[in-house]
Amino acid sequence: MNNLLTAIMTMTAGSALSARVGGRIFEGEAPQGTEFPYVVITIVTDVQADTFKDKLEDLTVQFSLYSISHGLAEITGMFADLKALFDDAVLTIAGNYHILIARENLTTMQDEFTTPQGTASGRHWAVDYRLITEKA
Repeated sequence: MNNLLTAIMTMTAGSALSARVGGRIFEGEAPQGTEFPYVVITIVTDVQADTFKDKLEDLTVQFSLYSISHGLAEITGMFADLKALFDDAVLTIAGNYHILIARENLTTMQDEFTTPQGTASGRHWAVDYRLITEKA
């Protein structure tokens, strides 16, 4: 699991997505008081798939995009950068073969966020990717 998260974080480093959010891409949760916009990466599910020949890991990884910008340009730009980075990408995962990465779902939400300036209305877009890997 650690190798997969390392591969994802390595892929985001120096990307257009990272530049758009000022490098604020976190695994698991963002530190309290993190400046907007930012991205949080979470493993939602991990199921072992047995093909009777191989044992595969079938995972759902969620990229949560957060923005408090009043317009849509920031959040839609983040989404476009994420798609450009991960749609049909090839991940280099230490100790594993990458078999598949495919975007499966987008859920858009309006949320209230606590900021140092007070409460702000914003957007949270949760983007799910399916990843299948095999132990090398």
